[in-house]
Amino acid sequence: MKRIILIVALILPVIACKKQEIEPLGPTDVRISNITDKTFENVIVNTSGGENNYGTILPGGTSEYYRFEKSYPEIDISLFINGVAYHTVKQDYTYQNYVGHVKCTYKVYISDPATKLLDMYFIYESPLEGN
Repeated sequence: MKRIILIVALILPVIACKKQEIEPLGPTDVRISNITDKTFENVIVNTSGGENNYGTILPGGTSEYYRFEKSYPEIDISLFINGVAYHTVKQDYTYQNYVGHVKCTYKVYISDPATKLLDMYFIYESPLEGN
């Protein structure tokens, strides 16, 4: 009898546990901020929840928001500076958490001019209204 009670006591919490979504998937409003002294041209952003061309972003400038199905703290960005292609490191979204229902800004800068590598800072702006 004690064995049955022990087995039930061990199995019951496992069965009773229900996986809950830690964060909402999206949508997420994303904008790009150019924190360099160079003009960004043909700025392509891929959040794994879609792709958008932000066009040209002037030095110190910030784009308009664009809504994505989902986004992560680190995303894929490619662009041109004076006709030369720059990009971030290709992201693996496997272990990243969703940003969720927010407005956010990615402040983009050149981390390695020799290899044409970009990096970014993720800035949480505010929750999305009505979500």
